[in-house]
Amino acid sequence: MKYQVICFLTFICLAFSFPVVYAQEKATPRRGEGISTFLERNNRPGRQYYQDFLELNKQKLGKNKTLKMGFTYQLPPLRKKGTATSSRPTTPQKKETPSSANNATSPDATSDDMLTADQVAELPDAVAVEEVENVVQATSQRRVSPSRVYEPLFGKALADVKVTSKRLAGACFYVVSGHGGPDPGAIGKVGKTELHEDEYAYDIALRLARDLMQEGAEVRIIIQDANDGIRDDFYLKNNKKETCMGSAIPLNQKQRLKQRCTKINTLYAKDRKNYKYCRAIFIHLDSRSKKQQTDVFFYHTPNSTASKKLAFTMRNTFEAKYKRHQPGRGFSGTVGGRNLYVLANAQPTSVFVELGNIQNSFDQKRFVMSSNRQALANWLCDGFIADYKRK
Repeated sequence: MKYQVICFLTFICLAFSFPVVYAQEKATPRRGEGISTFLERNNRPGRQYYQDFLELNKQKLGKNKTLKMGFTYQLPPLRKKGTATSSRPTTPQKKETPSSANNATSPDATSDDMLTADQVAELPDAVAVEEVENVVQATSQRRVSPSRVYEPLFGKALADVKVTSKRLAGACFYVVSGHGGPDPGAIGKVGKTELHEDEYAYDIALRLARDLMQEGAEVRIIIQDANDGIRDDFYLKNNKKETCMGSAIPLNQKQRLKQRCTKINTLYAKDRKNYKYCRAIFIHLDSRSKKQQTDVFFYHTPNSTASKKLAFTMRNTFEAKYKRHQPGRGFSGTVGGRNLYVLANAQPTSVFVELGNIQNSFDQKRFVMSSNRQALANWLCDGFIADYKRK
């Protein structure tokens, strides 16, 4: 009996001396995904997961640490709640409540184009892109007369733009749709049809650019697709033909964000001498749980009074539009400051806008219907007009 007890105790000790081995989760990347987007989709956002992923999969990654199609990658083990180093702010953000709105803090969403300045600085470099000074195109548009602008990016039917107002005369805008080229951004689905963030953000960006031109503004369209034009289709065809004003868009997150900021800043160095009001807007669609419906929300550059004022003006404009067009609906869109790379590094006063959740069936109607895409563009334009009047 004594021998049996000793054996049993020995067995218990040995059992608890070995670590428990869990099955390693694996996943396959989608076409065009970067590591951050891939990890975000698999519920592992943030720097620590990124570093763990590199260590687990260093033998399978392509040049410049890119994902390879057809490969299956090991996912870092999930950390207990509260222990992961995420891309969200580590300190609570204070509520910003202007006299005209009662806002909560901004939702914390993350995508490759929403990386903070600190996170981007830690990402690996890609092959250097061309020097911007050698490839920058002011824009593809040309002013035919004081009352007409020709912009082929809008498509043949809408390329001829008639200037109908001078409400934004003397203003210059940098309109930037998120992602593009090899990076589709967030991907939603309607049945078997995929909705790619970059396509819908680009269409809304073009509509906004045209609205701004009609109001007398100068507009720099930073992300461009020579073939798409403004489209009225319900489901926008996916492609990888977008460029950053003629330059190929890198897949690497750091290089992609750096490229578009450098383009903007190069143009701004000249534009600021000729225009009394210069503003940049970064247009995105959010990606959250399918059940989570969201309103449009805005980020501003921390410690920038002008950027904060612009974000609140945009938010208040949307609230007023909903009160007028959908009385009783209410509006829960928010404003918050965040140290995103593009906000920290773009020199013009900037605003970053998330137009809704591409995964949610209700929010999808905000994007797939061309009339709704046009309404979003109109309201963003009205927000700029309101901000311009208060400059």
